[in-house]
Amino acid sequence: MLQQILDLHIHSKYSRACSPRLELSIIAETCAIRGVDIVATGDFTHPKWFEHIKESLVEENEGVYKLKIKDTRNKIQTITNYRLPITKFIIGTELAVIKKHKEQTRRIHLNVFAPNLQVAEKFNKKLENDGFNLRSDGRPILGMTAKGLLEYILEIDERMIMIPAHAWTPWFGIFGSKGGYDSLEDAFDELAPHIFAIETGLSSDPLMNWRLSVLDKIALVSNSDAHSLERIGREANVLAFENEKDITYKNIFEVIKNSVRVNPANVGHVVGKFLYTVEMYPEEGRYHIDGHRDCNFSCDPKETKKLKGICPKCKKPLVIGVMNRIEELADRTEEETKKVVRVPYKSLVPLPEIIGDALDVGVKTKTVKVEYDKLIEKYGTEFNILLNISTLEIGQTSQKIIGEAVERVRQGNIFVKPGYDGEYGVAKVFGKGEKKGRTEQGVLTLG
Repeated sequence: MLQQILDLHIHSKYSRACSPRLELSIIAETCAIRGVDIVATGDFTHPKWFEHIKESLVEENEGVYKLKIKDTRNKIQTITNYRLPITKFIIGTELAVIKKHKEQTRRIHLNVFAPNLQVAEKFNKKLENDGFNLRSDGRPILGMTAKGLLEYILEIDERMIMIPAHAWTPWFGIFGSKGGYDSLEDAFDELAPHIFAIETGLSSDPLMNWRLSVLDKIALVSNSDAHSLERIGREANVLAFENEKDITYKNIFEVIKNSVRVNPANVGHVVGKFLYTVEMYPEEGRYHIDGHRDCNFSCDPKETKKLKGICPKCKKPLVIGVMNRIEELADRTEEETKKVVRVPYKSLVPLPEIIGDALDVGVKTKTVKVEYDKLIEKYGTEFNILLNISTLEIGQTSQKIIGEAVERVRQGNIFVKPGYDGEYGVAKVFGKGEKKGRTEQGVLTLG
């Protein structure tokens, strides 16, 4: 089987607060070093970015594209690399919808995918003809409901796919505490069966989502939502296919959809398998626990309940995070989730952060770059290092403490200060004052 790592949610330089270096050629280079085999284009509704997509990509398999360049003879050739894999693209974007629905204003972010450039262009033209402003932002705001957008894309082409983005984020998640719904049926009514997957987002992991039995038949995908090159692949999906020609738009989503079917054999031949997702530790996410950033205050759901949802410092409502919202809707305990058979996951920390923490230097320092480049040169990709290479080898190629740090991440033996109200959490491989140089058992906890 041919293993492929997919990141199906990133942005371009045309989205608000995104890096100007998010060009397709640089994205492809970054993915190759990171080990991401397939990435979404992002932002395909933006006119300038869509032109860049059309000029830069050539279709290889059905709905799957690769970068192209012009050589000195003005011929179109696919870019190759003697050592690193060639990055593949599918046509995907994130859209924002805002509209009052069922007596509440809903602000929802949704990932939308098109089977090819022709369908994406048809979708863009209809949006423009209907008066939507696609030029102001790579992630445009559309005045319709989530269900309305689903109806819209299905009218364009039934092969288009919608996956709710970062489903639990308070402000823009389909289940968010600040305007989301309590169920997919509540959001999409009779069209809910068209939603076969949700993106868990950075502040939750599959274990947290497994606490809801209503999600047993919904696939859980994990993506980076990258606004910069450095963030690409921080969460991802690992699929396996029988061979290269089977890697198509249709098959990618069929593999995801079939991963939660009780008996996939009843739906015909499946050409691949959903192996696992790659996760950040959910505490690192910006909305994991409850809090109030302006007051530098955060707390877990039990404390929020005692406080009746009010910040003790300013007396304003706390922003209710993902952990609390899942607790509100869950019908299983964490212990009961162990009986649920689902696609597994692995929690990781990006390699530059591991190196920086191990050597007590900043992530963007020359020291980190030297060690990072040394490991990439030896082992090919960051994911290969984090997932496959023995920590003894890592320590021999780089420094022993870095091999130890990777081992601790694999074991979950790290310290995480949870994020809240828009503040990212902080992951540390070694706790404050902890002696480095040996791996200790157990997970370091707060306090």
